[in-house]
Amino acid sequence: MSGIPHDHYEPKSGFEKWLHRRLPIAGLLYDTLMIPTPKNLNWMWIWGIVLTFCLVLQIATGIALAMHYTPHVDMAFASVEHIMRNVNAGWALRYMHSNGASLFFVAVYLHIFRGLYYGSYKSPREVTWIIGMLIYLAMMATAFMGYVLPWGQMSFWGATVITGLFGAIPLIGEPIQTWLLGGPAVDNATLNRFFSLHYLLPFVIAALVAVHIWAFHSTGNNNPTGVEVRRGSKAEAQKDTVSFWPYFVMKDLFALALILAVFFAIVGFMPNYLGHPDNYIEANPLATPAHIVPEWYFLPFYAILRAFTADVWAVQFASFITFGIVNAKFFGVLAMFGSILVMALAPWLDTSSVRSGRYRPMFKWWFALLVVDFVVLMWCGGQTPNELVAWISLIAAAYWFAYFLIILPLLGVIEKPLAQPATIEDDFNAHYGKGGDGAGTAAQSTPAE
Repeated sequence: MSGIPHDHYEPKSGFEKWLHRRLPIAGLLYDTLMIPTPKNLNWMWIWGIVLTFCLVLQIATGIALAMHYTPHVDMAFASVEHIMRNVNAGWALRYMHSNGASLFFVAVYLHIFRGLYYGSYKSPREVTWIIGMLIYLAMMATAFMGYVLPWGQMSFWGATVITGLFGAIPLIGEPIQTWLLGGPAVDNATLNRFFSLHYLLPFVIAALVAVHIWAFHSTGNNNPTGVEVRRGSKAEAQKDTVSFWPYFVMKDLFALALILAVFFAIVGFMPNYLGHPDNYIEANPLATPAHIVPEWYFLPFYAILRAFTADVWAVQFASFITFGIVNAKFFGVLAMFGSILVMALAPWLDTSSVRSGRYRPMFKWWFALLVVDFVVLMWCGGQTPNELVAWISLIAAAYWFAYFLIILPLLGVIEKPLAQPATIEDDFNAHYGKGGDGAGTAAQSTPAE
């Protein structure tokens, strides 16, 4: 499991020994729960358990909803209303599922930005980072297809707009779009395909999550200092770590309880706050909504898609050198997917030898601006297009790419980092002072940063 020296599972009873020789499941669970964990982890390391809860919640509620949903254009909208009105606790299942998707993305964005700040993508964790980005892409695909299933106005027209993006790809775009839709337009074949894939993809995500957990258990957890756990001996490793159980399990469960209190308050008292009212109108191909917007968690990338219009010089230049193959629509599609790609390439774009942003004074300011930039893009994505929004979107999109492609590589060359602690133990003692092995203190509190 982990490369950090620690005690492994030893079967004691005859049955345990018999089972361990044939299926070492108990040993796997033991090594997972007792894995040595850096004892200076802060509260930004709670999002893993929140994401795990969200995945389980989405699969469980999704299976229950699928038992009552009818994937047919003439009956889908009515079947959702049937779930809401006639199925026992159907309203709760649907609202937990729809708001669970929002909690899923809140947690994954905080998880990603934590990784970007503390350098969790750096060696030897590049594969862990890439697997995480694959999970994120699978989440986006699953959420998009799920948004289509209620077959309201925003579901139908959102599907029409987003699938239309594939048609912008030169030469192969239209066949791909037709294959995706199952025909020339969003119709019954589309709904059936999206329902099947929406049901399947969460299990693909679950498999990727298992690999993701395996990957970071193999390399060990990153921590706020970015300093690695000492691996020379078990005694040295124990100075930097405590076992995941019970210290961090209890801390994570406490954080999860607080987050779920807010989550269930939203489900019970304001379940439609993050939704769109047009989706309570049955899909009508003859009536286009005044303003088509995706769900909030897609808005930053939707803003990047819309930012690159035909009058932007970069689009004009790309069109000129490709003899018109790259038009504004195709350029926007490339920019939208490219904005995720540059984030995935962060392990190779960040040239700094220092892992954690805590010890990088210049990086902190640029990273803070990136967070603000993400919020600005989210706001732009939800606005009705006009000249001001277009300019703000373009500037925000330009900064997003500049951060990953220019600023990160340059900072590694020009930035003078602060002194880092020699060990995780030194960082822990600097916050809490010396005393025992620190395990009791770690169970009670962690560094604020």
